[in-house]
Amino acid sequence: MARDPFRAAAARVRHRLRLRLRPRTGRRVRGSGALAVPSRPLGRALGLVTVVLFGAWLGLLAVGSVRTTVGPMDTTMTLRPSLTGGTKINVSPLGALELDSHHAPVRLDVDVDRLDPVRSEALVQHPERLSGLEEEVTGDVGAGTRELALRSCVAVVSGATALGLAVYRRPRRALAAGGLALALLAASGGSAYATWNPKSVLEPKFSGLLSSAPSVVGDARSIVTDFDVYQQELARLVTNVTKLYDATSTLPVYSPDPATLRVLHVSDIHLNPAAWHIIGSLVEQYDIDLIIDSGDTMDHGAAVENNFLDPISDLGAPYLWVRGNHDSATTQKYLRDAKRFKNVHVLDDGRAVNVGGLRVAGIGDPEFTPDRTGPEQAEDVERTAGLRLAAALQEQQRAGTPVDIAVTHEPAAARETDGTVPLVLAGHVHHRQNEVMEHGTRLKVEGSTGGGGLRAVQNKKPEQVLASVLYLDRSTRRLQAWDEITLGGLGLTTAEVSRHLPEEKPAGATPSPFRFG
Repeated sequence: MARDPFRAAAARVRHRLRLRLRPRTGRRVRGSGALAVPSRPLGRALGLVTVVLFGAWLGLLAVGSVRTTVGPMDTTMTLRPSLTGGTKINVSPLGALELDSHHAPVRLDVDVDRLDPVRSEALVQHPERLSGLEEEVTGDVGAGTRELALRSCVAVVSGATALGLAVYRRPRRALAAGGLALALLAASGGSAYATWNPKSVLEPKFSGLLSSAPSVVGDARSIVTDFDVYQQELARLVTNVTKLYDATSTLPVYSPDPATLRVLHVSDIHLNPAAWHIIGSLVEQYDIDLIIDSGDTMDHGAAVENNFLDPISDLGAPYLWVRGNHDSATTQKYLRDAKRFKNVHVLDDGRAVNVGGLRVAGIGDPEFTPDRTGPEQAEDVERTAGLRLAAALQEQQRAGTPVDIAVTHEPAAARETDGTVPLVLAGHVHHRQNEVMEHGTRLKVEGSTGGGGLRAVQNKKPEQVLASVLYLDRSTRRLQAWDEITLGGLGLTTAEVSRHLPEEKPAGATPSPFRFG
């Protein structure tokens, strides 16, 4: 059958019209004349947003952080993408504090890198600077935040633009990605500003070793609200040290001979850094020959606290130390490092050391209370330790090398040495005691040289800062007199030095014999 010429011509016309009307971006589907559906606008938009977010994140990782000083600390401030926002303060190796400071898709990370020793020492040496510390810290944080905002803008725009250029290979698309990244950052900043919660610092979330902080300093709310008061009180405390120079010049009761041995007795520092400055001042003022620490230098005995002990090596006098119930075996091992502490002698198990002409022996506290695993019959355990020390003192007496001073942490242990040594020193109870026991041994218990440590912030009545200087005859090595040094503690401005002489025995009295047998 012959083809209809008119029908064939009509088909050719329809085909030509279809070719002219076909979109240039279309493409034929294999096996048919139908055209493929062009890409959707929603898909292109999602792709652009993905490029912007990923590029901005890469930019923040590369250059979106600022190293800045905040008071005496060196810190690194960084913005990080986040679903919940907030602020995270990392204090390595102790742990972290998380604050619900704002709600935005960015989180502020602050890493405390180190405490600058030069700036910290300047605050201690010049306590008047503490009054302006709050304003200084506020200014440092503000300057760091502004620099971080500028750097973050550059980081997100550069990262999104660079990734957009790599993906699309079109400058216009890359610039659009950079502009969108800047807009998103600005919106995040506006959201953070609008939802900023300054009271979030009153309810921090602790993690890591910082989880023990509430047990040390009490409720987080009280420590934050009282910090400005504590700051002023600390300044007064450090200032009190200078008053010792005036106080001692008005005490003519006893003038020690140049040959007199001067021993500084300290105890229960409990991690108060101001104590090292006070001890150093006393060593210089009194020309101290020997420092004896009757324990509880630490608070938790954790390895992270060990660096607190480092100033001991610079005190300028031999340092004899006995373990307290807040000092761990880890603490004791750290102090026994002869390379780090050339002036430190650790006393334990009744072994005696000869320092500056004095023979001193001691025993560490058998309890370690921070881990709450100690024995239930604590008093019996302390007495047993005291009996062990007394036995060691008797053995050395029989060997012809008697001990001049014994040291324990607990007074209960010290009482068991009565009659085996002329003088025994202790601490633990945070107040002074002085008595001559039944068999002639003098027991001297020192208060807290750290003013109770960090716990002083909680107390309604601040603890006093206490230490004593003992004067011993160089030839007989017997106690001739002692000065009791008292600082008023946090918030108080008093300083007092009182001198004491051993009680004179009535005429014809028979001296109490020492139980050396």
